[in-house]
Amino acid sequence: MTGWSEGARQLLGYASSQVVGQPVARLLADEVAGRAWREAAGRESFGRTVVLRHRDGHRVELRLLAHRLPPHGTLAEWLVVSAVAGGSRASEGEAATPGGEALAEWVFRQSPCVLAVFDADLRLVRANAGMEAVWGLGEEEVRGLRLAEIAPGVVSEEAQARMRLVLEGGGTQQVQAGVRPAGVGAERGWPALLAPLEDAAGRVRAVCMVAPPVLPGHIGAQRMLLLNDADARIGTTADVARTTQELAEVAVPGLADFAAVDLLDRAPGEVTPGGPAGPFTLGRTAVRLIQDDGAVSLPPAGEVFGCPDVSPVAECLAQGQGAVYGVGDAVIARWAAKDPQAAWIRRTGTHSVMVVPMRAGGTALGVALFGRHRRPDPFGTDDLWLAEQLVARAAVSIYGADRPGRQHTTTMTLQRSLLPQTLPEQQALDVATRYLSAGSRAGVGGDWFDVIPLSGMRVALVVGDVVGHGIRASATMGRVRTAVRTLADVDLPPDELLTHLDDLVIHLSAEEGGPDGAASAGGVGTTCLYAVYDPISCHLTLARAGHPPPAVVAPNGAVHFLDVPPGPPLGLGGLPFENFETELPAGSLITLYTDGLLEARDHDIDEALDKMFQALARPATALDAVCDRILTSMLTHRPDDDIALLVARTRALHGDRFATWDLPFDLAVVSRARRHASDQLTAWHLDDAAFITELVVSELVTNALRYGRPPVQLRLIHAGHTLITEVFDSSSTAPHMRRARTFDEGGRGLLLVGQLAQRWGTRHAATGKTVWAEQFVTVPGS
Repeated sequence: MTGWSEGARQLLGYASSQVVGQPVARLLADEVAGRAWREAAGRESFGRTVVLRHRDGHRVELRLLAHRLPPHGTLAEWLVVSAVAGGSRASEGEAATPGGEALAEWVFRQSPCVLAVFDADLRLVRANAGMEAVWGLGEEEVRGLRLAEIAPGVVSEEAQARMRLVLEGGGTQQVQAGVRPAGVGAERGWPALLAPLEDAAGRVRAVCMVAPPVLPGHIGAQRMLLLNDADARIGTTADVARTTQELAEVAVPGLADFAAVDLLDRAPGEVTPGGPAGPFTLGRTAVRLIQDDGAVSLPPAGEVFGCPDVSPVAECLAQGQGAVYGVGDAVIARWAAKDPQAAWIRRTGTHSVMVVPMRAGGTALGVALFGRHRRPDPFGTDDLWLAEQLVARAAVSIYGADRPGRQHTTTMTLQRSLLPQTLPEQQALDVATRYLSAGSRAGVGGDWFDVIPLSGMRVALVVGDVVGHGIRASATMGRVRTAVRTLADVDLPPDELLTHLDDLVIHLSAEEGGPDGAASAGGVGTTCLYAVYDPISCHLTLARAGHPPPAVVAPNGAVHFLDVPPGPPLGLGGLPFENFETELPAGSLITLYTDGLLEARDHDIDEALDKMFQALARPATALDAVCDRILTSMLTHRPDDDIALLVARTRALHGDRFATWDLPFDLAVVSRARRHASDQLTAWHLDDAAFITELVVSELVTNALRYGRPPVQLRLIHAGHTLITEVFDSSSTAPHMRRARTFDEGGRGLLLVGQLAQRWGTRHAATGKTVWAEQFVTVPGS
């Protein structure tokens, strides 16, 4: 076993560390279960009822669904999922027609359309024969599972997100690729409609997925001839402009009535599913149009233009996959109305548009646009597949000809891989981020940001800038960012963390010293800002090393900079860093950024700060809108230096979600501490967690009284599905776990805590320390 989820732990009682790396046979209750599993393992996906053994020894009969995942190297893996609670609710989604129940069932089962019903938890309750044929799995094999578990991939994840919108009152939703048939790539699928199913009171209780009958899997002879023609005609030279024109000439009139190819103006980096953030520039390199007469003018090739965020082109580049649009779609209407580059839609009377990204070697090169205005039939899924094949042939040729941009691409790929791919879950802050790469010839820099959950529901925010550009700067950024995360796990105060980070940069400089001077600086001159926010006290503690101070927007709209002592850049050594503490009421905005945001070539720093203040002073509910407003108001072109931007809105933990007790310095108080904890859990309706919590409280309080110094304080924090126990005392001695011998009378306390809690640790303050432990709890009604 190579992975183990929290749901699997609740189901069978094993922690991840107890099963990962162990053979699957350890979980099988008998040989019959193992034989049934092996007999079905030759399929790509299969469902089986298997008897497993719980950690405490009792047998658990489960319906499992397994998917064979694409192999990594020589190792093939299986994703195994189970719907423990889904099957029992199947009847909730079964609608009956009064007086015609049998007919309604026949219609549902035999409908030529693809039909499926998902309940309010997004679990499958019904699927007709068409949907079974699409998935290659029977309804009984997948009932109770979510769509992303039945057909893993980005197509299913996007459809699930739209389902949630339907359940939340968003009405009927249309997804371009909602159903992914068996044998189709994980990023492609057929169009589907998601409709709400309401009860008699008008409440949405389920979602119905409807798709047209699946088209034949083969491509007609005419399309095969077009692909063969493309092999001979696309990529005949190393000239990029010629290759794009060849793509347009093959596509028109063979596939479309209009075609245009737009390449990114500068060599791009890796485009992740989250997409490139902020403005970027395209250059039109080829265009071709079928005209009935000479009245329609062609959009000119050779122009360089910006790409609006509202355009399908930006959406295509952000998601890394093609899409088909009708001219009545809202995104097309907004694009055609606001972007001069989309004027051809109105001029030609185009009724169907297709947008396909150009990618090769994991790199985004640009985008190809296709339109139909003469042919009455709109583009379909098979047309999108064919366009992707044509564009892929051109992209491979362009990528091979673009050797000068390859190193830049490699650097950006490295940089993007070292930045956070997703933001961690936490309850202290709402966070939005943006990252814009430099447009200068100096290359990619070493800016970075991070969001790090800490103990006690606190969260650390980090923004930094490594000196220099290129692969060396990106690699150094990765090492410095890793060091920050490691030091954050130790729960150091911001000033101490920067002191340790300063020592690290000095060591890196010594290791990389050489004749090339600045190129071997090893990060000397790196700037960093490290901030810790506590949602219980609403306190923000931060320190900075040569980095610009953050801007704060109070709930009343007032904007100001925090007067954080500057501190020297990292790698100089010998100079101190100072903490700055302030209180931020719930709803405050804190903005962290790198200096590239202030160094635009067409205005000075004071003007840049004024523009930032004006952007922040304008109210906005969505943090993404705040980020975009800052960038669009301060940038008129691609920046000369990398920009990292992080905007966070503070939350405050309500007073009824934590409780604190000051304890007398007497061992007799341990029983009273347990009673405090038990009473509080009863108030929170968490009585199921009382046994473990009392043991943890007893051990931590006893240790503080035996080995610490007064005062001693106990605190419980209820954070959703996590219960946090904290014990403070004024001693600086850190506890450590040891294994007691057979006849030892003590030494088992922390070992017991480590077994009962999900994680535990110690954090030090200027005076004293806090020992904490976190455990998972089941919240009633969740």
